[in-house]
Amino acid sequence: MKQYFKGALLILILIMAITGLKAGPPYFTDDPDPVKFHHWEYYLSTQDNFDVRNGSAAGSLPQVEVNYGVVPNVQLHLVVPLAYQFSSPQNFEMGYTSTEAGIKYRFVKEKKNIPEIGVFPIVEIPTVSDPRFADQKIQVFLPVWFQKSWNKFTSYGGAGYWINPGSGNKNWMFAGWQAQYDFSEFLTLGSELYFHTAVTTEDRAITGFTIGGSLNFTEHIHLIFSGGHSIVNENLATAYLGLYITY
Repeated sequence: MKQYFKGALLILILIMAITGLKAGPPYFTDDPDPVKFHHWEYYLSTQDNFDVRNGSAAGSLPQVEVNYGVVPNVQLHLVVPLAYQFSSPQNFEMGYTSTEAGIKYRFVKEKKNIPEIGVFPIVEIPTVSDPRFADQKIQVFLPVWFQKSWNKFTSYGGAGYWINPGSGNKNWMFAGWQAQYDFSEFLTLGSELYFHTAVTTEDRAITGFTIGGSLNFTEHIHLIFSGGHSIVNENLATAYLGLYITY
C-alpha cells in the first residue's frame, strides 16, 4: 500500500511540475499579454493537486513568480517553487523542485477584428538532485497563445507542446481556453476548460475545468484564486491561491 501511495504521489508531482506551474495564474491556460515595458509582476502563491481517490496531495508551498517587461512586447519570466507531497500525517515531505524560466513575446497586437497573439517558450531547469520533487531532465514547453477582449469580457487560450525527456516520460500536448468577466473594479470571475495528453507511459490523457477569479484591492494588489476538477480519466482536484502585485 505504501508503494501504491508513493507511485500515485510521484504521478501527481509530475503533473504539478509540468502543468500546474506553466500557467497564467490562477489558471493552467495562459495568455499572450506581456508585462508592460519596465514594469514588474510578483506572485506569491500555493498551487495544489488532490487525488480524491487516495486522499493524497502534492503541490507548491509556496512558489514565487517574477515577470519583467524587458523591452516592449517582451516579458522575462522566473518561477522559484518549493514543493510538497502528502499521503498521511506521517508522510509529509517538502523540497525544492525545478526552476522555471521563460520569455513571452507578443508579435500581434489586438485590434478590432484581430486577436492578440504571442509565444511563451518555457524551460524547466533541474536545479537539485531530488527525484521526489523534480525530474532530472530539462523540459521545454512551446506554446502559442491568443486573446481577444470586448469591454469587460476577455477570452484567451491556445496550445503547446511539451518536450519531456526521461525514463517513462512522454512528450505531450496541452490545450486550454479561458473566459472571464469584470463584474466590477473589485471582482473578476472566469473559467477555463483544458486538455492534455498522457505525460508518462503509466498515466492517461486528462480533460478538466477550473473556476477562478481575482479580488482587486487596489490597482496594484490582487488576491487571485481558482479551484477545479478533472472530467475525464482521473479523479484529480486542483486549487490555487495567490497574492498578485504589479509595479
